[in-house]
Amino acid sequence: MTYLDQPFTFKNLALRNRVVMPPMCQYSVEAKDGIPNDWHHVHYVSRAIGGAGLIIMEMTDVEPDGRISDYDLGLWSDDHIPAFARIIDQVHHYGAKIGIQIAHAGRKAEDAEVPVGPSAIPVSGDFKKPRALSTEEVKAMVIKFGDAARRAIAAGVDTIELHGAHGYLIHQFHSPGINDRKDEYGRHLWAFGTEVIRAVKAEMPEGMPLIMRISAVEYMDDGYDVDHMIEIARHYRDAGVDIFHVSSGGEGPAGKRKPGNYPGYQVGFARAVKQALEVPVIAVGNLDDPKLAEATVASGDADLVAVGRGMLRDPYWAYHAIRANGGQFKGVLPKQYGRAE
Repeated sequence: MTYLDQPFTFKNLALRNRVVMPPMCQYSVEAKDGIPNDWHHVHYVSRAIGGAGLIIMEMTDVEPDGRISDYDLGLWSDDHIPAFARIIDQVHHYGAKIGIQIAHAGRKAEDAEVPVGPSAIPVSGDFKKPRALSTEEVKAMVIKFGDAARRAIAAGVDTIELHGAHGYLIHQFHSPGINDRKDEYGRHLWAFGTEVIRAVKAEMPEGMPLIMRISAVEYMDDGYDVDHMIEIARHYRDAGVDIFHVSSGGEGPAGKRKPGNYPGYQVGFARAVKQALEVPVIAVGNLDDPKLAEATVASGDADLVAVGRGMLRDPYWAYHAIRANGGQFKGVLPKQYGRAE
């Protein structure tokens, strides 16, 4: 039996295999308006043709100054919906399911004149000093996440992923080293994230699972460890997160602890979250080797594997990996390519 080619179903999300294309910023919006263009259309649809089970569109932000750069995608206006819907419709045509990663860069918004965050603590001396959001502004931000989710649903997504990793806004709120607030959003580090989750879930159809990407550990000196993230994630699970996409780091310059640079270095984090919270997880991080991706699912360490750079190099990575493991691709290749079988 092979595992990478096996279908995966959770609630109303039914995937043809266990391969996920994770969100990867393309920095390719031409008019700085947040609207996806022909590049994004080709980029995502080609991976659907290439066999991915689930595609998660790149970090898509809830307001213009919530972007890492002015060349990132956004969902702060209904004007964005048609362009997303065009991509989503074609991804569905080729048998893949698709979600959008909804986010706010917070203090890592490089092109914002004054970035915002939970506190006035910059990432490093190379970044602008953020302005701490007022309590009222935090509550307004929660509404913006819900509005973006409504637009994603209108565009036709199969799932939504919230970006709670890599040092962006939700991560900033649940990090003790970044959040020094004295209000409710500082006393309870999970408060902002749980309110965002509930706002987004309120916009989602019954049976549509919510995914959240998290950083299991931080690498800055005195950063949190996996036990802290598991307790935060427990609150997120109870608020409505169905699946965790487990990464690490991104919150700031690494200190004494360094991220791994070897294949599968984050799989142990995914396993820890899965075992502690008893929820499905997506493992990610240097899983480009088809045998390693297969073993990660076969061992039960993760339910799904996300392959980023491998899919940048090869749009057909999913199809090729399944074949390399002796599995069967459960889908229909375009008839134009049938003679290659």
